[in-house]
Amino acid sequence: MVGIIIGAVIVLILLILIVRNIKIVPQAHAYVIERLGAYHATWETGLHLKVPFIDRISKKVSLKEQVVDFPPQPVITRDNVTMQIDTVVYFEITDPKLYTYGVEYPLSAIENLTATTLRNIIGDLELDNTLTSRDTINDKIRIILDEATDAWGIKVIRVELKNILPPREIQDAMEKQMKAERERRARILDAEGEKRSQILVAEGLKESAILKADAVKEQKIREAQGEAEAILTVQKANADALRMLNEASPTDRIIQLKSLEAFAKAADGKATKIIIPSDIQGLAGNVTAIKEIWKDDVK
Repeated sequence: MVGIIIGAVIVLILLILIVRNIKIVPQAHAYVIERLGAYHATWETGLHLKVPFIDRISKKVSLKEQVVDFPPQPVITRDNVTMQIDTVVYFEITDPKLYTYGVEYPLSAIENLTATTLRNIIGDLELDNTLTSRDTINDKIRIILDEATDAWGIKVIRVELKNILPPREIQDAMEKQMKAERERRARILDAEGEKRSQILVAEGLKESAILKADAVKEQKIREAQGEAEAILTVQKANADALRMLNEASPTDRIIQLKSLEAFAKAADGKATKIIIPSDIQGLAGNVTAIKEIWKDDVK
């Protein structure tokens, strides 16, 4: 009976040991396994069995992309301006074994390497170039960090300069400079707008004058055309009258009467002296005599 109890206890202990040494590695993680103090294997995602008292999980490594925000570092530009710059590093672990055994404190190593690299790069630039060359500085730091961290099983994906903080007096001078630049641009825009406005006004006056001249020209042309048509109409009427007279074959007496009527109309004008041809004078005498005879008959 005692033997049975002991056997059951042993089986239970073995089951507990087996269960406790069954390990499941989650997604995007890796476990570094040591056997008797030496590196043995790297467990990937899945189910694994650890040998009790022999195997040990040395490090659990996340294979996800990680972000580290380092505090501001004092750097000096080539023109001796001291500023504070903080950086953000994006990286991922590509080799858990190298990450575990390559360097003692990987994040601290990356921070120090980033600070020294940043100082070296900024030291070759002036203040204005530092403020306008963020992308260039980011690329240079990333390349240097990526090459240096290959031995640690780390791949640097991206580096960003989060903040660049010059001294307060430099910031004040930059703000004044930017304010002056904005005012200069505003004055230029105002001058350009005024110039454009004057050009538009001048063009409007020019077009208005052209339209007025065209209207006067058109009016004079129409008036000239009207006068020409009137003259043509009068001449045509005179020509038609002469033609009709010629066709009627008038006698000399009728012609003399028409001439007398024409001189009578002329006498109604402002002329003070009229010279009447002799033949018309005779005709006038005849007309007067006829009128006297007619009057006697009437009496």
